[in-house]
This record gives sequence, structure tokens and C-alpha cells, in this order.
Amino acid sequence: MNKYRILLYYKFINIENSEEFSKEHLKLCKDIRLKGRILIADEGINGTVSGTIEQTEKYMNALKRDDRFIDMIFKIDESNEHAFKKMYVRHKDSIITLLPEDDVNPNKKVGKYLKPNEFYQMLQRDDVIIVDGRNDYEYDIGHFRGAIRSNVNNFKEFPKWIDDNLSEYKNKKVLTYCTGGIRCEKLTGVLLDHGFDDVYHLEGGIVTYGKDPEIRGKLWDGKCYVFDERISVRINNTDEDIVISKCNHCGEKSDRYINCINDDCHKQHICCEKCEKAQEGFCSSNCRQYVLEHPEKDARLRFKEKAKMYKRYNQYHEKAKEAISKLDKNYSA
Repeated sequence: MNKYRILLYYKFINIENSEEFSKEHLKLCKDIRLKGRILIADEGINGTVSGTIEQTEKYMNALKRDDRFIDMIFKIDESNEHAFKKMYVRHKDSIITLLPEDDVNPNKKVGKYLKPNEFYQMLQRDDVIIVDGRNDYEYDIGHFRGAIRSNVNNFKEFPKWIDDNLSEYKNKKVLTYCTGGIRCEKLTGVLLDHGFDDVYHLEGGIVTYGKDPEIRGKLWDGKCYVFDERISVRINNTDEDIVISKCNHCGEKSDRYINCINDDCHKQHICCEKCEKAQEGFCSSNCRQYVLEHPEKDARLRFKEKAKMYKRYNQYHEKAKEAISKLDKNYSA
């Protein structure tokens, strides 16, 4: 049985004195010994945290004792380790950011929610378009079959992208989806503001769709990108599960995102195991040359120090094994 859990959650609700609440919330999380990333603003809370079963239970109970979060929905994944290295609680102007002139309030304007089974049925209709509500690099590793790739790498770009690319589809039903549902809360409002009348979104997002016992992720191809140490997770839990993305180096099918070994780049790129070793973890020849000129930027120095520390103190937990394995097998330069 896995000893850890990963919680994904959000809620749009007015939080008075949100900056002070952020400080108090960070103390709560540290007292419980959670790790993760939480955004707090006047408009609400958006977080992903990891901890033991006991720690995550304490956190969920603590939030639900607050009347503002009593009906909070937590999406729960089991894990054999933490999904984050540290605990961050950031106070922001918003938890999903649009330009001021484009911003919408999901509590006042939002698309129609669809349960996984309803979304699955709508995916197969001829009178709909399917809009991926995430960044382009998230789409590349996995998406719903037939979905339109949004060429954006920042949520603020969506309103202009909609005007430039979707205007001809205003007579269609529009289906949107994102990882956990929060981005579509605002994206559907933007679509309504831009003249689309029949707008829907997947309630609970992709991760909920993959866990539905009836649908089991059908019509999803590839993996789902997540913003934690896992990088991606499986969604299609049927025998139709396939790999759709390709290694940036050799073009072979791969769904492995890795970080460039150049610490001044750190770009996540799709890379198969063979090319990770052959390219020593670099995303490009330019990065390889840069590290030759600036050897202090070689992330392998960090791996070496970590491996030494783990071995010195006889630590062989999952993180230790990962660091030692990465150094010994892939980056033995």
C-alpha cells in the first residue's frame, strides 16, 4: 500500500485579508509537514500538495473546518513518495491569471459542467469542437482525441488565440478541458464573452476523467502533464492507452519529459532513455557547448553532491536511489 497521497484542489471564493491568510496557511502546511505549491488570492485558493495519508487527512480536515472550504473537492492520487521537494504558499493577484480586461468571475459566468460519462458522449458528436485549455507543451504529451491544440504557453494568451483561431466555430458546441478543472472555470467564461453560446467543460478535469470507473479515460491519448515531480501520469486505463509524443532527439515514440542538464536552461523536453544517455541530458548542442564553457552550470555537479551525501549517511530511500541511478547510469561524464 502506498504511504503518500497527492491532493489537487481549488475553489473560487472571496478570501478577505488574503495576504495574511497566506502566511497563516503556510504555517499550517509546515506544521503538518506537507510539501507542495499553493496559490492564494482574493478570488480563492488553488493547490497541489503531497504528504503521508495521516498528514493529508489532517490538512483536508483543517480546511473543511473553515466554512469557506467546507465543500472543497479534493482529487486524490496515491503515491510511494512526496511529489514535491518543498512547501510553497504564494500570495497572488489571482489564482488563474488573465489580463484585467479579459478577466472573468467563475461564480458569475461559467460554462456548463459535464460529468465524465457526459463528456465522453459529447466527444463523439459531430456538432462539437474540442478545445484543449492547457499550454502547448502539455498537449504534446497527451490530449483528447480530436482536440484542437492551443498554441499558447501562458493562460493570458487565450483570449487573443480564441479570436484568431475559433471565430468560425461560433455555431458549434464547444467542449473544453484542463488538468484539474480550474483553468476551464475561466476559459469557458472567456468563450462566452467572445460570442460562443454553447460552452461546456469537463468537471474535475482530466485527472477525474481517468479515475471514473465506467469511462476509465477512454478517448484520451498519451499521458497527462502534471506540475510536480511526477511530470506526467497515465489517464487512459484501458488497452487503448498509447504513446503519441516523440523524442526531440531521435523522433522515436516517447512520453518522458526530462529537464535539460544545463542549469541555466533546465528546459523540459521529451527524451527517450537511449537519447538521455547519449545526449547526457542536454536538450540541444547549444546547451552542451554552453556547459563546456560554463562548467559550474552542469547539473551533474548537484547529482554528484547529492549522491555523496546519500551514500555517506547510508540513505537509500526513493529520492536517494533516483539521484544515484541518474548519476551512475545516465550522466557518468
